[in-house]
Amino acid sequence: MIRRFVPAPLGLCAIASLLAAPLASQTRTDSILPVDPAVTVGQLPNGIHYYIRVNHRPEKRAELRLVVNAGSILEDEDQRGLAHFVEHMAFNGTSRFKKQELVDYIESIGMRFGADLNAGTSFDETTYELQVPTDSAQIVTRAFDILEDWAHGVTFDSTEVEKERGVVLEEWRLGRGAGQRMFDKQLPVLFRGSRYALRLPIGTPDCIQKCLRGAIRRFYADWYRPDLLAVVAVGDFDPARIKALIKSHFSAMPARRTERPRAKAVVPPHQTPEVSIATDAEATSTTVSVYVQKPTGKQGTTAAWRADLVEEIASGILNQRLDELTRKSNPPFIGAGAGKSELVRGTEAFSFGAAVSDTGIRRGLTAVLTELERAGRHGFTQPELDRTRAEYLRGIEQAYAERDKTESVAFTGEYVDHYLTGSAIPGISYEFNRAKAVLPGITLADLNAVAKGWLVQGAPVILVDAPEKNKENLPTAVDLLGLFASVKRAEIAPYVETVSGDALISATLSPVAITAERRDSAMGTVEWTLANGVHVVLKPTDFKADELLLQAVSPGGLSLSEDSSRVSNQFAAQVVSLSGLGAFSAVDLGKKLAGKAVSVSPYVSSYEQGLSGQASPRDAETMFQLAYLYFTAPRLDSVAVGAFLGNVRSSLANRSASPDVAFRDTLSVTLGQHHPWTRPVSVAMVDEIDPARALAFYKTRFADAAGFTFFLVGTFDIDSIRPLVQRYLGNLPVNGSADRSSDRGLTRPAGVVERTVRRGIEPKAETALVFTGPSTASREERFGLDALGEILEIRLREQLREELSGTYSVSVIASAARIPKPESTVFVSFGSAPERADALVAAVFAQIDTLKASGPKPADLAKYKEASLRSRETDLRQNSWWLSLLSSSRREGEDPATRFALAPQLDRLTSEVVRAAARTYLDRGRYVRVTLLPEGPKP
Repeated sequence: MIRRFVPAPLGLCAIASLLAAPLASQTRTDSILPVDPAVTVGQLPNGIHYYIRVNHRPEKRAELRLVVNAGSILEDEDQRGLAHFVEHMAFNGTSRFKKQELVDYIESIGMRFGADLNAGTSFDETTYELQVPTDSAQIVTRAFDILEDWAHGVTFDSTEVEKERGVVLEEWRLGRGAGQRMFDKQLPVLFRGSRYALRLPIGTPDCIQKCLRGAIRRFYADWYRPDLLAVVAVGDFDPARIKALIKSHFSAMPARRTERPRAKAVVPPHQTPEVSIATDAEATSTTVSVYVQKPTGKQGTTAAWRADLVEEIASGILNQRLDELTRKSNPPFIGAGAGKSELVRGTEAFSFGAAVSDTGIRRGLTAVLTELERAGRHGFTQPELDRTRAEYLRGIEQAYAERDKTESVAFTGEYVDHYLTGSAIPGISYEFNRAKAVLPGITLADLNAVAKGWLVQGAPVILVDAPEKNKENLPTAVDLLGLFASVKRAEIAPYVETVSGDALISATLSPVAITAERRDSAMGTVEWTLANGVHVVLKPTDFKADELLLQAVSPGGLSLSEDSSRVSNQFAAQVVSLSGLGAFSAVDLGKKLAGKAVSVSPYVSSYEQGLSGQASPRDAETMFQLAYLYFTAPRLDSVAVGAFLGNVRSSLANRSASPDVAFRDTLSVTLGQHHPWTRPVSVAMVDEIDPARALAFYKTRFADAAGFTFFLVGTFDIDSIRPLVQRYLGNLPVNGSADRSSDRGLTRPAGVVERTVRRGIEPKAETALVFTGPSTASREERFGLDALGEILEIRLREQLREELSGTYSVSVIASAARIPKPESTVFVSFGSAPERADALVAAVFAQIDTLKASGPKPADLAKYKEASLRSRETDLRQNSWWLSLLSSSRREGEDPATRFALAPQLDRLTSEVVRAAARTYLDRGRYVRVTLLPEGPKP
């Protein structure tokens, strides 16, 4: 898998990203940040580094990494793409695992290829990822066999190399399109004078197809060596045993007497401004981005951290100002952002830019430059600093509260970065204490000093991406560079804002009675019926220290909309979210909630309406207040909604230029037999939207809470939450009986329908096979269908990817729905070369026929069962899984205990059950096939 470099065209920098940054107190002298004592950092005599940390989330799991400090930047001219090719070959034969045995083994222990076994290659490094169970000593030992084999046991079997050429080429093909073609033009400008401009990790098709096996082996021999390797292990294990395994598996790997120097690539700062304008016939959007590059500054010290924090807070405030502009009448851009980020190792940039309408480049860039100049000229305000500081502190308080419940994967990322770049890993306890010490001392003068330097840092590189059809109307390089000078000369007033001090809810709400209570000991839930008829299902957990999840569901949704209003009503929830609540606009509401860890949002789907929310238990009352207001005080902000709709029109102006869009639209309307609900989104559709009508429909869906059930899962005490439920949910309006969703007559084709879409200039195809049919949607049927989908995906991956080298990945999604009527769907999709699409479809049907005739291989059925058990182990400790279980069971009228009981279902799952499912759900006489092929005659 390629770790792609993608320059952030909008330069977005979120304050939340600071949570991973090392924090330090203000000190008069600079000092090195410490290493978290919870992690053991060491080095073997041969040079291999290691990181070991005990962590119990998830339980009975270990996250393991082999980090190679070598990527595409080190390739010789005859090795373009071979750093990535080596990574592929690590899964196709090693000293201990022949051919596909490694993937087979991982799947046999209940882990999944892709999710639990993966790797990624970038410019500067390659990282191998593995998650394994730790309740078996044999499995853990075997996992270190895998890590060791990756380090120096890849065999590069000649037959497997030839097979893998096709897979790597398909990964290259998968990434092709308008965005990549424009990126290919921009990269040499952004990285001018640097090796990075010539070494994209995916490489070149010519090298992938023709490179010598010896060139692949040479890259492995040159760069997979002890001084460039690190092993990272985080998980629920005995650290002494893990350290012993690292030593026993890696100490014997010989250090090199002579070795190629691991040179660092450099990106020279641009000495003069540069502009690159790239257009493409299939581009669907227009963006303008500005980068000011420089070498990465000092890292890992208290002074460096404070400087980064000031920079991040300043750019965070700037981004808030830019976001506000998108909500004003006739906004100057669709979206915009700014901030400092690392481009590649050793090079950072302050970047800013905007997504704009086809004719909006000058206006959009001028608007962003104006906000940068406004901040530099007039500075920020104290309320802005206070809010941002509160947001940051609240975020790190939450991280500190979850310090014992952090997922292991979060730590592995930090330790990989520490090894590769030297970034600090002081640990959350240190970070939390330093943040409390530093934040009060950050002043407006600190922020304003940063803002003054944004437009005077160095020579900018301006990149424009746009549709080819607008090429003649694009500004010239002279035009764009001239905007900088004109903004400098312009009169710009200081930023002014008003922040309401009103309460979210001014009315006095008296608690209502709980008229019934039911306890389910099997599920660990309590259900209350309130006096107004609202049902509330509560499940307290200790899975997270600072997480409370909310879900409210009620049947109805768009199925109860009049056809004439459906387009408007599709946007009902979005109209309300854009408009704010009660006396607060959306912008003012965001400022009101600064420093609170809470969010609630409404939704209206095809057959349901409801709310989704989450909060820190400390902010639970605010979450209930927002829920109450979404029922009782939705509002319409015509300016904000109008700005949004205008931006949507701009975003859709070139939608039809995309081959992928044409493919997806064709698939949707074909499956829906041109039902109005499958009408593709377009500018004409947006023109039909009436915001007032959308708000009216929203009110009809939320004016009566009689049919709503609220689910609360997470960290809370039932006695403490009771008065909030009684006060806010108990006072929701109830005007009648609960609604029911309606079947609006959307049906699937009854026979075989095949469509070919000829669009695009790239030599690539996309294929979708969709099998649909009636279903009882019983628990047994769903279980067999789910097993069928996962087993079929394994079979197709082995055949289409590994044996035929015809695709990079194949996806199978099998599901059964009960609403509005019982129906099954099996969705098979893959990409390929155009000339191979038909043969690969034939291979799919051959595998389907084999499943129908013989059922699954015993090994594949065992893989599914083991994976189900292993997934359940981690699911049981996830609030989100419980919320989904409880809400979906209620939605479909099923006892959650029947979905919870996994072992009995697995016991009843036999080869014959899966075989019968294949015969039922994979009907060769009833499917839709849609194929995307490039324009021109079929190969």
